[in-house]
Amino acid sequence: MIIVDAALERREGAGEPPIAVALLGAGFMASAIVRQVGSAFRGRIRIAGIATRTPERGVKALAADPGARPVVCSGAGVGAALAAGATPVTADAVALAEAEGIDVLLDVTGAVEGVVAPLLAAMAAGKHVVLMNAELDGTIGPVLKRRADEAGIVYTGADGDQPGVIMNLYRFVRGIGLRPVLCGNIKGLHDPYRTPETQAGFARRWGQNVHMVTSFADGTKISFEQATVANATGMRVARRGMHGFTVPAGTPVAEAAAQFDADALLEGPGIVDYVVGAAPGPGVFVLATTDDPVQRHYLELYKLGPGPLYCFDTSCHLCHFEVPNTVARAVLFGDATMAPVGDPVVDVVAVAKRDLPAGETIDGLGGFCTYGVAENADVVLREGLLPMGLAEGGRLLRPLQRDEPLRRADVELPEGRLADVLRAEQDEALAAALSPSDLPFRVGKASRAGVSGSLA
Repeated sequence: MIIVDAALERREGAGEPPIAVALLGAGFMASAIVRQVGSAFRGRIRIAGIATRTPERGVKALAADPGARPVVCSGAGVGAALAAGATPVTADAVALAEAEGIDVLLDVTGAVEGVVAPLLAAMAAGKHVVLMNAELDGTIGPVLKRRADEAGIVYTGADGDQPGVIMNLYRFVRGIGLRPVLCGNIKGLHDPYRTPETQAGFARRWGQNVHMVTSFADGTKISFEQATVANATGMRVARRGMHGFTVPAGTPVAEAAAQFDADALLEGPGIVDYVVGAAPGPGVFVLATTDDPVQRHYLELYKLGPGPLYCFDTSCHLCHFEVPNTVARAVLFGDATMAPVGDPVVDVVAVAKRDLPAGETIDGLGGFCTYGVAENADVVLREGLLPMGLAEGGRLLRPLQRDEPLRRADVELPEGRLADVLRAEQDEALAAALSPSDLPFRVGKASRAGVSGSLA
């Protein structure tokens, strides 16, 4: 990214050490990030450690960086390994997050509950937090952002992922004086009934996690992605699940975007949404407007049409290639690529993927039981809907039909999860703006003490 590259070059020229990044996760994306950092950012950014439940995968991932010296160690050995110039690979994510010599904790897991403790530990230790984890951010991002602000560190989503690319485009459009009214994502497939069985071949071909691939296909991933964009902009969804217009493959995105109601977009705070089949794919787009007739004249001169809506797009998103830019933006400029701007605006709720019997335990994201759809956060609270990011492990108390949204009253959730404690704090803050009589369940008020205690 312009400015970031020059700043990193100056830092290196001044003899300052590379920015030290600890990774949570050692899967497909983590391995790609190691390769990118170890090649294009050598001497400026370094992978200083990896936390993973399977250390052998961490060692394998680090093979992509010839400068890494992987050492498998317990949490107690992390500090000594870092002091010796080695690259610790450990199952103790909290120890790595707290370790001296780490500047940034980068989460590439796609998990929710499993990463809360290390993220909180990193914040308490004054380390910036970068997420390639829309699932976490879309579930408890606003409360984590508040914690980050209190700690004086940057909490941010990543460049390269579609939400980050959307936010960069949104900031560009707003920066030239236009008003964004729709932040859009472009997808090639949406089928809510896809499962790990249907997606197994694709996952094998590309070496990806089959559950993650399934969440791409069944709409859960895009729901989380657009929820994070909504929470970073204050935009809402026009309807549960978004419009998600499907167009013939290769339709220019400006033509696809014409299906949105222009009059509705010009009112209110704007919406997040997506289209399926448009080009450029898999890119992103922003629809924007201006009330200035002279500026409209110039925009038409510059081939953006007569308005009142103007379509801006970015043709690609390059995932791991761009993530180091986020690290540099956070450390060198205190700048977040994207982060919630306040209480949640859009949430993601769980919907039955098939008929589900009472007593069944809900599997994880991209599984066989549920898919996620975006819904406005105030509606989620008022209707007592079950957040998709908290559904895993819940035991159904009644049968549900396919496509029926799950409610909190429908499930018995596992006990003792930090994500539930943080979510209760987040819900309490949002509920303060709503009438208590509107809420079908009691919002807890002891959440903060519970999470603070977890850091002791």
